[in-house]
Amino acid sequence: MIKLLADSAALAEKLKLISEEIIETCPDVSALIIVGIQRRGVEIAERIVELIKDKTGNSIPLGVLDITFYRDDLSMVTDQPTVHSTNIPFNLDGKNVLLVDDVIYTGRTIRAALDAIVDFGRPNAVKLLALVDRGHRELPIQPDFTGWKVETKKTDKISVKVSELDGEDSVELVDM
Repeated sequence: MIKLLADSAALAEKLKLISEEIIETCPDVSALIIVGIQRRGVEIAERIVELIKDKTGNSIPLGVLDITFYRDDLSMVTDQPTVHSTNIPFNLDGKNVLLVDDVIYTGRTIRAALDAIVDFGRPNAVKLLALVDRGHRELPIQPDFTGWKVETKKTDKISVKVSELDGEDSVELVDM
């Protein structure tokens, strides 16, 4: 069974609210760097960058991070991993980094992202934006910015669709 949690309009409104929260809690957005985690974290990050620019006039640098080879569970996930590009064309030393992902579940993706980030420098601080927090953490990692917190069973799936990749924007709970 599939339950629609958010349509295109709800997703756009939620991203607007999150971007406003980022602006409020980040005293100097010009010192901010946003890094989207491949796949859908990148598209969400791109939208956040645009919303912040529209509101403040600041162009926030955007990086793209693939964490495939940093995962501690890679052999359990797949025999043939799909590797996407990483593009962080700037040093992160002393910067304030906002990591962006679509869904936080066990915390392992974010742990891998933190490992990968240090290959690009030593940030002053790293914050996390997860569009959907579905619980069931295995590691002590919590998002600083969240769109939705959804009660799920471990067998459920959260499906975030973005028009750039999927032809539509939505957030769905798939009851397995």
